[in-house]
Amino acid sequence: MKSITVMVQGTTSDAGKSTLVVALCRWLVRQGVSVAPFKPQNMALNSAVTSVGGEIGRAQAVQAQAARLEPHTDMNPVLLKPNSDTGAQVIIHGRAIGNMEALEYHSYKSTARAAVLESHQRLSAQYPVIVVEGAGSPAEINLREGDIANMGFAEAVDCPVIIIADIDKGGVFAHLVGTLALLSESEQARVAGFVINRFRGDIALLQPGLDWLEARTGKPVIGVLPYLHGLHLEAEDAVMHDNIVNNQSVDKIRVIVPVLPHISNHTDFDPLRLHPQIDFSYIPITEPIPPADLIILPGSKSVRSDLDCLRRAGWEASIQRHLRYGGKLIGICGGLQMLGQAIHDPLGLEGEIGSSAGLGLLELTTSLASEKQLRNVLGTLNPDGATVTGYEIHAGISSGAALANPALQLECDGVVIPDGAISENGQILATYLHGLFESTPATDALLRWAGLKNVQTPDYQARREADIDRLADAVKANLDDAQLRCLFGLEVNNA
Repeated sequence: MKSITVMVQGTTSDAGKSTLVVALCRWLVRQGVSVAPFKPQNMALNSAVTSVGGEIGRAQAVQAQAARLEPHTDMNPVLLKPNSDTGAQVIIHGRAIGNMEALEYHSYKSTARAAVLESHQRLSAQYPVIVVEGAGSPAEINLREGDIANMGFAEAVDCPVIIIADIDKGGVFAHLVGTLALLSESEQARVAGFVINRFRGDIALLQPGLDWLEARTGKPVIGVLPYLHGLHLEAEDAVMHDNIVNNQSVDKIRVIVPVLPHISNHTDFDPLRLHPQIDFSYIPITEPIPPADLIILPGSKSVRSDLDCLRRAGWEASIQRHLRYGGKLIGICGGLQMLGQAIHDPLGLEGEIGSSAGLGLLELTTSLASEKQLRNVLGTLNPDGATVTGYEIHAGISSGAALANPALQLECDGVVIPDGAISENGQILATYLHGLFESTPATDALLRWAGLKNVQTPDYQARREADIDRLADAVKANLDDAQLRCLFGLEVNNA
């Protein structure tokens, strides 16, 4: 039986493509369907490590969870990780092949296209249904030539397309009609219908617009998804600046994270953003630095460049002051490298060849190497032995006396590996481990270390599962069941 592929494209970035793919994957699993998510080309600094040690977009890892699968590199064969305004690291089938400027990558697209179609073919041989996420908008005329992310892919594999638009942004009918109008005739023909996302209010007031849209375009509105307050899904790329209102608690601590120009894997901090005992803030580095109990330096795709930006913005002096007054400091991945004495980039992997002085808070130095460390690990925190799970994505190799007092003991393939460092005075903790706060015992231990008493950390994994199920419930309640079943080749329920 031939595999069925259905693609979700959006009128804009952040229209809800990733969210709808998550929802459809879980909805299909509930129907007893074996389904795989797929994104031909992703541009994001939030990534995940697969079980075989490849790197894919973090959104596809969440979609795999919704499909109850382990993430695989075929789910996102092309990943672009921007390292400047005009360039990015190019990752094919989970492995970095080098840095390219935009025009250079445009010429490389035919090779990337072959990788995309190869991965889709492999998934088609394993799964009866594939749900595909587009990128940006299919109406970006300047990117149409050689497109592998939207209609170019849909045409290549001959699949139907759902177009989703976010009504909360305003102009939803203009977005949908305009997007459709800018497609070619063959592309328009494969649009199976529209989904409107994030609607608030009485659907009866929207109905005249839906009737007009269907009459104007000849395309059905498959459904209208409501605005789901408090929904949490890991962001594909953009830093979430929304203020989460947690329950009031007397026992609270303040945690801040600087938003670096090339911040990566900021989903590390989602468990802290959602924690009812934490007053969490992302701080743009151009804004005044507020007092805090804990400062966390995050990962970065361009560590030396981002460290220079921090220095120019006055963060070095503020971190020193924070430590003098007894505050705690964590560095994760690129943040670990910044805490050391020097960062060397002899191959120019993240920018110009050269070296930069670190913050000098830990006795270690880092050299960037061509081969990335990509692995999932588990282990324990030092010294209390709290369990941790997570993953490593880094090109840096660090060495120095500080590493003799490691922050963690990690286990990979049966081998115990010390990781990171704890400063002699116990105020600074550094690690290469992403996902550090997804383990409840580890978060409890780290928050106690940071000064929080009576820690009560919610189960982050349970929260993530609950919100995926909440999305599937929204699909069931608000999208046309018969239209969805027809699209995915399922028996229509006539009950």
